[in-house]
Amino acid sequence: MDFFLLVAFVAIGTYLLKAREERKRIVLLGSHLGNYQIEKLMETLADGYLRALGEKETERREQVWQQLANSEAQLAAQFSKFAAEFAKVPEPEARISRLPIGLPFATQALPAMSFDMRKALTIHAAGIARVAQNSAGLSPKAKAFTMSAELFLMQHTCHWFCKSKAVASARVLVRHQTPYAQLVESVSPETREAYSALISSSR
Repeated sequence: MDFFLLVAFVAIGTYLLKAREERKRIVLLGSHLGNYQIEKLMETLADGYLRALGEKETERREQVWQQLANSEAQLAAQFSKFAAEFAKVPEPEARISRLPIGLPFATQALPAMSFDMRKALTIHAAGIARVAQNSAGLSPKAKAFTMSAELFLMQHTCHWFCKSKAVASARVLVRHQTPYAQLVESVSPETREAYSALISSSR
């Protein structure tokens, strides 16, 4: 068989296997997310933060911040429930490959080069709840900035789970004009420490 034809067959086969695995992961994550209004609440917060920052009247701005605090609390509660529900997923189905690009069966073939999505979601849930409670005593503007970073990093993890790290980083850069490394630096110190330890450790 012609060498280039063989390479083409291998490439096509790899792509099809990878696409099937990605669809399975998307369905798995979506089946759990579908029980909550997490995405809707995230949109509410994103729009609200922009509205609050654009308000010139102090009283009106404070009213918007207060309304957003309620949405943040709702989001934190729902995400905690979502993380607890996803924690019931069997470990083999919840592994994320740390390889920069997506390859079929990567988590099975190279388990040491992967980490647990369930643990990642638990870290994100704790981070979102911590910022919503504002235990660090941040100003409204700083709180909005940190919460946005927590949410964008969580989105990155979800895209990483469904696709790959490279795809996740590209999407967050295009959608939020924020490099992945900057997101990691912008979340709360507790989230950054726990997240960095998780993605760099082996099983």
